[in-house]
Amino acid sequence: MYASREDIGYDFGDDSKVGSKPVKPNPNIDGGWAWMIVLSSFLVHILIMGSQMALGILNMEWLEEFNQSRGLTAWVSSLSMGITLIVGPFIGLFISMCGCRKTAIIGGILNALGWILSAYASNVHYLFLTFGVTAGIGSGMVYLPAVVMVGQYFQKRRALAQGLSTTGTGFGAFIMTALLKYLCTEFGWRNAMFIQGAVSLNLCVCGALMRPLSPKDVVSEKYSVRSNSEGNQTKGLSHSAETIKSNGVLSEELEKKEEATNEEVIDSVQHIDIGGKSRSGRSMYGLRILKTVSQLTVTVRKGFAIWYSSYFGAASLFTNRVFVAFIIWALFAYSSFVIPFIHLPEIVKQYNLSGQNNIFPLTSIIAIVHIFGKVILGIIADLPCISTWNVFLMANFTLVTCILTLPLMQTYVSLAVVCALIGFSSGYFSLMPVVTEDLVGIKHLANAYGIIICANGISALFGPPFAGWIYDITQKYDFSFYISGLLYMVGIIFLLIQPCMQKKQPREKTKEEAQA
Repeated sequence: MYASREDIGYDFGDDSKVGSKPVKPNPNIDGGWAWMIVLSSFLVHILIMGSQMALGILNMEWLEEFNQSRGLTAWVSSLSMGITLIVGPFIGLFISMCGCRKTAIIGGILNALGWILSAYASNVHYLFLTFGVTAGIGSGMVYLPAVVMVGQYFQKRRALAQGLSTTGTGFGAFIMTALLKYLCTEFGWRNAMFIQGAVSLNLCVCGALMRPLSPKDVVSEKYSVRSNSEGNQTKGLSHSAETIKSNGVLSEELEKKEEATNEEVIDSVQHIDIGGKSRSGRSMYGLRILKTVSQLTVTVRKGFAIWYSSYFGAASLFTNRVFVAFIIWALFAYSSFVIPFIHLPEIVKQYNLSGQNNIFPLTSIIAIVHIFGKVILGIIADLPCISTWNVFLMANFTLVTCILTLPLMQTYVSLAVVCALIGFSSGYFSLMPVVTEDLVGIKHLANAYGIIICANGISALFGPPFAGWIYDITQKYDFSFYISGLLYMVGIIFLLIQPCMQKKQPREKTKEEAQA
């Protein structure tokens, strides 16, 4: 049995059989162990996203230690944040081959290694490799499984579960900022990074909690989804999901062929084992290695085939035009949330509001309200009479309005109000996995969400440096917010034309679908 089937929810069975034989819903779906998955994802967001929001503490230490330009030093943090999200599609390959649990554990080790190696940095370029790349990749290997597993374990309360788990970002921003500040003061930044590396090993514990769904759980979940969709079709974008699912016949045939090949190899090796009992221990050990290698080879081939077909094959996600519009939106969205965190302190300084900001920083207001925004928007989106898509759009409209009006605010109170609205409306991040699943279906959630966070990573990587570049030209941050807000509006326009694109999608069934 392959780990990928249980971990990421890829299904190659006959749906008709599931529909004809009702299965009792499993207690782990929307309850039981599902809440342990939420706890695991919550801790992951604290340790990864929270730490990245607190990198300003270390950035000041690096500026003083290496005496490099602010632009060059800032790339260390940007690389870490960007790579965490950009590697999403490639992490989908790891999930396809070895499952969410193993991927997260390996990522936790890699992330801790990046922190520890960074403690011995001799220059900024060294940090690019150890902290930006190594720790960034490790963070991505833990972050994507944490999001995907919550989506698999919840159906009725997906938005609320994602909202609760992602509130770890706000809590982490407070906890990790205080922790890193204390460690740097007491032990120096190098020892602080070493200690933080040890703390990051707890990501392996979070990964161990990501127990894969058994085949019985998967069947139960499929039947539950089918029952829910019949009475609540208006909640999801069902046609887009069906477009992707109709292309799953190739994967089904591949599954059967690979399983047959695997059985033949294992049977032949077992036959040799039985007939060669009288042989030496070395020969038997070699046969066991051959058996293990054959299983691993088939697993890797199967996982790569699923990953490749999702992006470039007949079942490519890019054939779904609605999903492509969602990707374009993601390319402009995340930078509008990151830019205020990076540049607000300088704006406050220019307005001579540093005294009030030191008492209660504006970035802290964003972080606090952001926590409540994720939970409240998740609860609203789960209401039977409310469309998740409409809640998602309204939150986006509110956020882009705040970004465009923020440069017009000159007092601390007005800035605090706008920052509070930014924090609340940006709570739509908890709805992104839900909207993605509605677009492509649960089978393709891992790969699809990997693409979305990759687009967000590109936005996070280039957004803040672009805003700084605009400031260098104009000597004002106003145009940075105006340009980022206008680009964000372009992305929202693509979301608005999504219903029109959905209606124009071909509704004819393929030959494979007819045969199925």
